[in-house]
Amino acid sequence: MTVSQTSLPAPFRKVASGKVRDLYECEEFPSCLLFVATDRISAYDVIMENGIPNKGKILTKISEFWFSLLKEKVQTHIVTSKWNEMPQVIQQHPELKDRCMLVKKFKILPIEAIVRGYLTGSAWKEYQTHGTVHGIQVPANMQEGEAFPEPLFTPSTKAAEGHDENIHPDRMSSIIGEDLAKQVAQTAVDLYKVARDYALQKGIIIADTKFEFGVDELTNKIVLVDEVLTPDSSRFWLAADYKVGASPDSFDKQFLRNWLTSNKLNGKPGVLLPEHIIQSTGKKYMDAYEMITGKNWSY
Repeated sequence: MTVSQTSLPAPFRKVASGKVRDLYECEEFPSCLLFVATDRISAYDVIMENGIPNKGKILTKISEFWFSLLKEKVQTHIVTSKWNEMPQVIQQHPELKDRCMLVKKFKILPIEAIVRGYLTGSAWKEYQTHGTVHGIQVPANMQEGEAFPEPLFTPSTKAAEGHDENIHPDRMSSIIGEDLAKQVAQTAVDLYKVARDYALQKGIIIADTKFEFGVDELTNKIVLVDEVLTPDSSRFWLAADYKVGASPDSFDKQFLRNWLTSNKLNGKPGVLLPEHIIQSTGKKYMDAYEMITGKNWSY
């Protein structure tokens, strides 16, 4: 079963609908939000016409795993993602089982906290032209896919519409203030290192990832929010396939992007994915879950 859209009745009120997640408020838990991960999939900022079965569940379970692993390092927004702990008003909608999280409301910082461990993707393109990454000077003569001496914090702004803008870390202070900027930069790198080291033991290289943070306005401390270290927000490589000088196949949407590009469909609306692309993409998500958690997919 593929869940591409959700429309919960009162007392729920949909407050946002992104490329994957639908967010709801409910009078029964006014200080919280309900995050629902659908099976929608997007590439090049366009949502495909059909989704990937169980993708929303896989994303939820991967995030659930990482939130639990990282909670000693940073406050998170999670109240619960366990079905038997959900309020009864949520349990009345069985289609939400294993694909929703109840989270606390926080003010969200307008920054995408991107951490790069390896020179690849858009960073590699900029490096080839300017010798920099997000305007940051990095060592000369690096090769594609090479690890940086230290993980690189390369934030971007969160655009309400259109594309996010890559910025130099120094610009963050003028956007969110010096104290929060320091917290975001340091915490993002620290979390990446923990996840990188753990994943490597499981045979996965986390080439780069994106964190999002809110702020607890009572303490002015940052809070880890949204999804965490999923194939939608990270670039996972199979460690066994890794070699410097190339970009290995990823456990993420790059597979889909490559198919769209080869068929000249990148950025075009109304794309209906063929069954073999749906199946192959779904398997990459499932493989990522099983390698990271050490569990067989059974949801």
